[in-house]
Amino acid sequence: MQSESVPRGIAFTRDSGEESSGDEELPEEGPLLRRVPSASRRRRAISEPSLSSLSSASASASNRPSFRREVGHAAAETFLLTRLTLILLRYLGVGYRWITRFLALGCYAILLMPGFIQVGYYYFFSSQVSRSVVYGEQPRNRLDLYLPTNSDQLKPVVAFVTGGAWIIGYKAWGALLGKRLAERGIIVACIDYRNFPQGTISDMIKDASQGISFVCNNIACYGGDPNRIYLIGQSAGAHIAACTLLDQALKESGEGENTTWSVSQIKAYFSLSGCYNLLNLVDHFHSRGLYRSIFLSIMEGEQSLRRHSPEVVVKDTYVRHAVSLLPPIILFHGTSDYSIPSNASETFADALQTAGVQAKLVLYEGKTHTDLFLQDPLRGGRDELLEDIISVIHAGDEFLRSRAVWYYYNLDHGENLLPNLPSSYMISR
Repeated sequence: MQSESVPRGIAFTRDSGEESSGDEELPEEGPLLRRVPSASRRRRAISEPSLSSLSSASASASNRPSFRREVGHAAAETFLLTRLTLILLRYLGVGYRWITRFLALGCYAILLMPGFIQVGYYYFFSSQVSRSVVYGEQPRNRLDLYLPTNSDQLKPVVAFVTGGAWIIGYKAWGALLGKRLAERGIIVACIDYRNFPQGTISDMIKDASQGISFVCNNIACYGGDPNRIYLIGQSAGAHIAACTLLDQALKESGEGENTTWSVSQIKAYFSLSGCYNLLNLVDHFHSRGLYRSIFLSIMEGEQSLRRHSPEVVVKDTYVRHAVSLLPPIILFHGTSDYSIPSNASETFADALQTAGVQAKLVLYEGKTHTDLFLQDPLRGGRDELLEDIISVIHAGDEFLRSRAVWYYYNLDHGENLLPNLPSSYMISR
């Protein structure tokens, strides 16, 4: 009875799949062939050269990219995201706050579904996207590359560390930003990293550092300019990227440290809606549903909060030399951000400037935590954040220099943003 439950046609389905190879045995086709007596005679009549030619033809066909392979990759990515979501819910204990927020997020995602479908199609099927490029030995050590269509000259490069509350971060979250920057002639590398509980903050910083190192040392092979590399972090990714920069600067200021990249290779760091003083945000995150016990586990205990708070670190006079190595830093934040209040960027900008770092703060009136990164680009029209980033990246381009327009709030105007910009390039409102 058990043998009758297995359909006989399965042998054909497996044989036609793209993952089959020449080493796969053929006994499973036996029952199908024996049903037609003439089939076995025809099979014996096939000569060895014929079998060889058929095998080589099958092998060459299997090596060609196929739509089925792309669908299979998309299914694998979906499975990973589903598994991460289940892990997240298990660690959160599926509390009331998370259930209500999850339902609200689901309803919101439905409203944005047309835009998501368009970006998803681009991510999985565009020839300009190189997915899951390996940069390290860990399972999540992968990055996605978004390449401009025009490859006539070396392009500026952005290394992007995505957000996700240190728990559900994923490289595909940068697809929309990668697409829009690639359309403007900029190569984007979206770096994936281990999330909690697969790793803690130290693992995330290590992965981000390895990803940045890969970009600095290999981006020329993809048409990128190794002398024009910028770093972007968003939300939790902004915190991870800031910690990574500080950690690298501390290594370079020490003695005997072997490094595979340098902070001097980063022309500027753009930080979007980030958090930089964890000591001030533990209670806030707890009230928002990221419970204290989980957050402290992510950050490796309460005793490690200071060490992983960039704002606290830059105030330490003992690391002042390391802080002086940091690249120019531009902080972006919406004034209506309730996930991470905008004063997190304000106090960090003050701390950086006091420590002698060239830092600027850009506040967007009435913008929420996801407006700048998600809603505004999906709505279409002018994207202020994108234009602000591009105006810095293309500051040396004669054609774009005259178009650069910045919107700065609560800052002195009329000073150069980057030390290597021409004197004629001024910040204007």
